[in-house]
Amino acid sequence: MLRRTALNHLSRAFRRPLSTMASSETPVEDVIREKISAALQPTTLEIHNDSHLHAHHKAMEGSSSRETHFRVIITSEAFRSKMQPARHRLVYSLLKDEMARDGGIHALQLRTMTPEEEEKRRAQEAGDQ
Repeated sequence: MLRRTALNHLSRAFRRPLSTMASSETPVEDVIREKISAALQPTTLEIHNDSHLHAHHKAMEGSSSRETHFRVIITSEAFRSKMQPARHRLVYSLLKDEMARDGGIHALQLRTMTPEEEEKRRAQEAGDQ
């Protein structure tokens, strides 16, 4: 089962009316979701488009893309026995075309975990409250 934050789920629902499902307003985000889901079969996949926070940066001058900066949280069995750099290289390799394309992904912040690591993190967060 794919879990998403309620806010992310709601924001996607409002951005994309049912009548325009074929022509997405978030094509880069959609490709990220499709490629990661197909290759890693994540139990958790959260994609946050932070592009609006960086639109004023000098490097973004002249860019017409509204999808350049992402934070992605992935929990997958595919990360078992891999260190963080290897996990990140795996995700980068999945998204290499989107990162190389003009107007594509400019920045990608990753949090990659195994199901056990995610459970440990959630337990720690619950204990901190």
